[in-house]
Amino acid sequence: MTVSGNKGLDLEEGLIFEIGRGDISGVDLPEAAIDAARLGGMRRQGRIGLPGLTEPEAVRHYVRLSRMNYAIDANLYPLGSCTMKHNPRLNEKMARLDGFADVHPLAPRRAAQGALGAIAEFTKWLTALTNMPAVAFSPKAGAHGELCGMLTIRAALKARGENRTRVLVPESAHGTNPATAAFAGFTVDQVKATAEGRVDLESLKAKLGPDIAALMLTNPNTCGLFERDILTIAEMVHAAGAYFYCDGANFNAIAGKVRPGDLGIDAMHINLHKTFSTPHGGGGPGAGPVVLSARLAPFAPLPLLVHDENGFRLIEDETGLPAGAHPFGRMCAFHGQMGMFVRALAYMLSMGVDGIRQASEDAVLSANYVLASLKDAMSASYPGTCMHEALFDERFLHGSGLSTLDFAKAMIDEGYHPMTVYFPLVVHGAMLIEPTESESKDSLDRFIAVLRSLAEDAKAGRKERFEGAPMFSPRRRLDETLASRKPILRWKKETPA
Repeated sequence: MTVSGNKGLDLEEGLIFEIGRGDISGVDLPEAAIDAARLGGMRRQGRIGLPGLTEPEAVRHYVRLSRMNYAIDANLYPLGSCTMKHNPRLNEKMARLDGFADVHPLAPRRAAQGALGAIAEFTKWLTALTNMPAVAFSPKAGAHGELCGMLTIRAALKARGENRTRVLVPESAHGTNPATAAFAGFTVDQVKATAEGRVDLESLKAKLGPDIAALMLTNPNTCGLFERDILTIAEMVHAAGAYFYCDGANFNAIAGKVRPGDLGIDAMHINLHKTFSTPHGGGGPGAGPVVLSARLAPFAPLPLLVHDENGFRLIEDETGLPAGAHPFGRMCAFHGQMGMFVRALAYMLSMGVDGIRQASEDAVLSANYVLASLKDAMSASYPGTCMHEALFDERFLHGSGLSTLDFAKAMIDEGYHPMTVYFPLVVHGAMLIEPTESESKDSLDRFIAVLRSLAEDAKAGRKERFEGAPMFSPRRRLDETLASRKPILRWKKETPA
């Protein structure tokens, strides 16, 4: 423990409420001349008590906080299912061009032709990569895209005059799928997995019936495995009169290699941050376009992008709809997140179809390299090769007195963010690793060496490396259960004793 609280270049930093002073400001602002009558009797009677910092202090505060963050720009980010891939700076440069960065959602059509043209070009790429004819751009991210797909399916069923109430969700699907189906008003029924981690066809067959609205499947699934029977699954679902929704979170494993439309899929959201290198995390802004089959395209939500002799325009309501269009409504006020569209399109144009295909191949290669390099030290959950993510479980820790959580926390001391743990739920003590295509072999070798060292120490009974870890982080291990059950969401000034 040092006097300052700092540890070398690891600088301690308090909350802004703790270090700020009410009489300090980094800027000089003139007194505002406001007529009291304009405030409706709500004129402030005293000081607000907001913390103040000088300009150098404000800069230091946020820089110090930023150094406590783990980021893909600092090291390999092995979160399984989340696809933390490199964000090329070219994308950022394009998104900051004045015509894109400054476009306003209420700008007149004539002033937004370039932006609408970019969305149209983006549409061509998405439809070509998926072989699905329509794209809904307004959803903000994955779960919002799932909702868009399910509302589109609900509208299509209504147009058919059918009241189907159940949605089937495999055990290996993403966790948001059942929540989305329930939110859309459906009853959720789970489909069992086989011992190999894939959909049990007999379980699926037994549950199909006239009340099934859709199947929500993830492919590759959350175990990092490709559903080999997907053509049969699609045929079974369609024969039952239902629709086939696919969670597109793992499209990064097959983009440029497999077109979802060729697999019989009717709707799929695409997480731009997972597949097309837009920033991931930080609360947004996100984008989750939804591609739709010809069966569902007429029910895509407003607004609709059209191109005619007068240029590009958005159809904002149900007047002047193209023939055959029956939109179910709209998902949000405007047409999506322009900055994310530009970043994703820049990635597509710079990579080309061959580059996107290679990215998928390299992502799968990286995951299998990790799996092959560690399966003798850690316990692989399923036999054979994987797709874009390698799944391990805690069986190799049995007898050590250690858990998946202990192993993950010890990774922090080695400078790595832990992999996704305890997910998917079908695997006990799961450790899901997705290295993506962004990492070099040297980067993967260093990561593998760390995990091998941890596994060997755990088996050898060197519990001191794990118990209480992390040792070297700005904060030690927290009581995550207590933090979840009783979160402290508001800072309170301590009263002197």
